[in-house]
Amino acid sequence: MLSVADVTSPTPLADPVVATTPVLERLRAATAALTPAERRVADVILRDPVAVIHLSVSQLAAEADTSAATVIRLCTTIGLRGFQELKITLARQSAPTTSRVHREIDGDDDPAAIARKILGSTADALLSTADSVDAAVLGAIARTIVGSRRVLLGAVGTSAPLAQDAALRLTTLGVAATFVPDVHAQHITARMLEPGDLFFAISHTGSTFETLAAARAARESGAAIVALTSFASSPLTEIVDLALVAGSTETAHRVEAMASRIVHLALLDALYVAVALSHPRSAASLALTEGVLVEHRF
Repeated sequence: MLSVADVTSPTPLADPVVATTPVLERLRAATAALTPAERRVADVILRDPVAVIHLSVSQLAAEADTSAATVIRLCTTIGLRGFQELKITLARQSAPTTSRVHREIDGDDDPAAIARKILGSTADALLSTADSVDAAVLGAIARTIVGSRRVLLGAVGTSAPLAQDAALRLTTLGVAATFVPDVHAQHITARMLEPGDLFFAISHTGSTFETLAAARAARESGAAIVALTSFASSPLTEIVDLALVAGSTETAHRVEAMASRIVHLALLDALYVAVALSHPRSAASLALTEGVLVEHRF
């Protein structure tokens, strides 16, 4: 299992010439000095670098019959800070700018065409999720939330707004849900959970240092752990009790993963409704919420 210690960011390369060398050339140059396991990872990358852009770190490790920690070590050996930088660098060096922004966008598209393609691909992502989402997992997570004494949402970066919104919306149903935005405080709060509590992680990649650290802290505390993520195989899905997976079909060239966040937001809305229908205090709590909101509107 990949630990935080295994993925500590290295010191950037001191040699600017090496740092600007294409990543595939760096891999070929380093092959002789690699361990057998690292060489297998390098072979997978060199064989089909574009395919690697669409994998999680655990998926690449499985392709090379090794561990996620080995993948990270290979990345640091060639001067990268981790697997995500490898994917971003491969995308930058193997795909034109328009493809990295969105795979369906052409350089000569006007704003109307851009809007039509973006909205169409997002609608396709939502429809695909509706057909493929594991309803049994969705229901199980809803029941876990209802049965938990308190729920801590954990997320950083672009997933943090989703976690904050989910915590607020669950609170309106009478769930003792919180989201702590500071990553250090989030880690501490996760460690302070107890059996009967729930840690709910939201992470597109499932391989973010801070979210993994908080999830492991929650595990040590005896709390249950569930996740919403885009990859079925990732360091996060290896340690949770339940994982709701959707959103990975979006092109991996895009760092922001906007379509995946929209899919995740829609799934959180479905989860909210499922909890509302079964939580014993939801009706009374919603009435209180509506009364408070009236005070803030004309």
